[in-house]
Amino acid sequence: MHEDVERWLLIQENLGRARNTILAYRHALVDYVSFCSTNQIPICEATREHVSLYVRSMTDRFRQARSSVDILTSPVGLANATIRQRLTAVRLYYDYLIEEGIRSHNPVSRGRHTTTARAAMPGPTSRALVPSYSVLPWIPDEDEWRHILTIARTGSPRDRLMLALAYDAGLRREELCSIATGDLDPARRLVHVRAETTKGRRARVVPYSVPTGMLLEAYLHERRSLTRDRGSLFVSQSRRNRGVPITVWTWSKVIQGLARRAALPCLATHTFRHLCLTDLARAGWELHEIAEFAGHRNISTTLLYIHLSGRDLSAKLARATCAHGQRMIEIGAFLGARP
Repeated sequence: MHEDVERWLLIQENLGRARNTILAYRHALVDYVSFCSTNQIPICEATREHVSLYVRSMTDRFRQARSSVDILTSPVGLANATIRQRLTAVRLYYDYLIEEGIRSHNPVSRGRHTTTARAAMPGPTSRALVPSYSVLPWIPDEDEWRHILTIARTGSPRDRLMLALAYDAGLRREELCSIATGDLDPARRLVHVRAETTKGRRARVVPYSVPTGMLLEAYLHERRSLTRDRGSLFVSQSRRNRGVPITVWTWSKVIQGLARRAALPCLATHTFRHLCLTDLARAGWELHEIAEFAGHRNISTTLLYIHLSGRDLSAKLARATCAHGQRMIEIGAFLGARP
């Protein structure tokens, strides 16, 4: 790694950035430094042309199969979100070099939207280097959901409880794995999600259902056989790390195995949270209520998580066009049209 890169990452860590954010920055900059080294580009002297070559390399890069699901190697480049994330890390790094007086300009331009509402705002406008694509996340239908639960029944009490909490309380992976024994209020069936474990650094209290409470009781009995220490709720069951708090990667591997056995490659740790928020929308919750439940700062973020399936839209369309269709039949009858 370049010395300035390590220094910038250390500064971000000292400023209290989330651990996963630091890991994402490091992964992105390792990739960028490797590209510059391979192409003999001095990282501190890179130009926009060099950055454009880096974007091209990511676009043409092969995506290798991961252990989560058996994805065949594809000629499609890195995902749009991955490319944008890596460019963000590179841009922030060059901002640091400008502040330190090492560079005079940033080769990674910051795009600005030119919508009608903002067209009259002063200042230059430009497009981002890589456009953003909004893709609807996958959620299982009813048959797929029951199939997932059928496969998950063979799992350990810990894994079954984690799946239930992930959906029931709409928890992110980091939030779920960071639950401590003191965060639970079994009497009121509440979970206190601490601010330091959340993406937006916002604490919240979320409820869980009676079935989840029953799974919790069964798991606590098993946990006492592993460790009697307070602290992390979810601990390892392996001989090597018996009683040690699990990591987010442990939960990811559990879901990867579940996805493989269920033959649902799109299943991920975030699927349960997304399905929960979508179900709340279907149940008639107001948007601000769902945002509060999910811990979103901005309601626009909540909208990204909520979408209705094609079946829901078809049902809505049928109800909406019922009156319209009846009126057209009347028009046809009076005007002499025959079906």
